[in-house]
Amino acid sequence: MPQVNAPRLKAGRPPTTSRAQILAAARGLIDRNGWERLTIRKLAAEIGVGATTLYHHVQDKEDLLFLLINEYGEQVSHPGLPEEPQERVIAAAATIHDALAAWPWAAEVLTTDGFIARLGDSPLGLVEAVVAGAIDYGCTPDHAVYVFRSIWYYTVGEILVRSHTARRGGGDGGNHRGAFFGNIDAEKLPHLAALGDRWAVLAPRDTYVDGLRALVDGLLAQGVQAES
Repeated sequence: MPQVNAPRLKAGRPPTTSRAQILAAARGLIDRNGWERLTIRKLAAEIGVGATTLYHHVQDKEDLLFLLINEYGEQVSHPGLPEEPQERVIAAAATIHDALAAWPWAAEVLTTDGFIARLGDSPLGLVEAVVAGAIDYGCTPDHAVYVFRSIWYYTVGEILVRSHTARRGGGDGGNHRGAFFGNIDAEKLPHLAALGDRWAVLAPRDTYVDGLRALVDGLLAQGVQAES
């Protein structure tokens, strides 16, 4: 009986890899291993293509991370911002905070000055809301940038402290100082000694919005006073 030849694969280009497929695979690797361990080579192996194939879509790891952040930013729901400038600043900043709190690794990527230039229109819309709110309140454009920067540092710091604390299992200070501040020298540090274990209860409380409001109030008032 004559042997039937198996069908031969047609020569040509390998299957294409879409940007959506790349970003989905990158998110999976970050969820499993953290963004620091993500590499183009590992991502290529995850998808099943050569690393050179990915370089048709992304320049390098940093470019990939910002593609992910901008894609995520497009999915963030922007609330109807208040007309009152001060409340608009607070609402926009709180939206930024909540989005990054759900994706704390992105906050770590965005800890270098100059990241603003890498953001897409949707994330920049919230930055615009903060700056515009400060200007509408009476601040100069220069001071409005200072307002945003100060809010940004406060926001990212809060997110990263909470994220790192959760990663380390809650940061139980009692393991390092007995009953937290219960055994320190009350003569040298009287207020901390008086707080004792209460510090461990008070410090982790979610007071972001309260702190944000106080910060914004002070920053905007400072900007107006400088102009008067």
